[in-house]
Amino acid sequence: MIPLITQTPRLTILAASRALLTAELHKPHYFPVLLGAALPADWPSGEYDRATAEHALEKLTEGGRHAAGWYGWHALRKAEGDTPRTLVGSASFAGPPDAAGTAEIDFAIAADWRRQGLGTELLAGLVAHAADTGMVRRLVAHVASDNPGAQEVLRRNGFEPTGAADDGRQRFERAVEPAAK
Repeated sequence: MIPLITQTPRLTILAASRALLTAELHKPHYFPVLLGAALPADWPSGEYDRATAEHALEKLTEGGRHAAGWYGWHALRKAEGDTPRTLVGSASFAGPPDAAGTAEIDFAIAADWRRQGLGTELLAGLVAHAADTGMVRRLVAHVASDNPGAQEVLRRNGFEPTGAADDGRQRFERAVEPAAK
């Protein structure tokens, strides 16, 4: 089983659980209570939507503890001054890596929290997490061609554009070096 929480200087990045996703989807008034965090006004945000959360819940239910950490992550901005701990974004692997060690990753930051480097920090945290698993050798991301902010976040994290994906989005890739033990 892989670790289900990772820390960066400003974020606690928490793997989605069945309890969190069930609350988010079916009992939204409990979701911030379980997270221990305030929600942004525009939650869910970006490409993270109900279908994404439903897919993660389905995969976590099917895969049990072996699926934990591969479907859905919540990015919580640590409390600072008068600002409480707040859900600021989400990220996800599209599942465990394939036999070659390739995994797909995506991310979204709530509109009120963009342009503060949190997307870069969130992605960096999950790239490090992928390396720590020892299972991931390459990460792939797909981003809309008209989303230069997300493309810049990917570049800042060592991803390089590799052409258009079948769906017209821009494909980015990066190698993942195993974490030093």
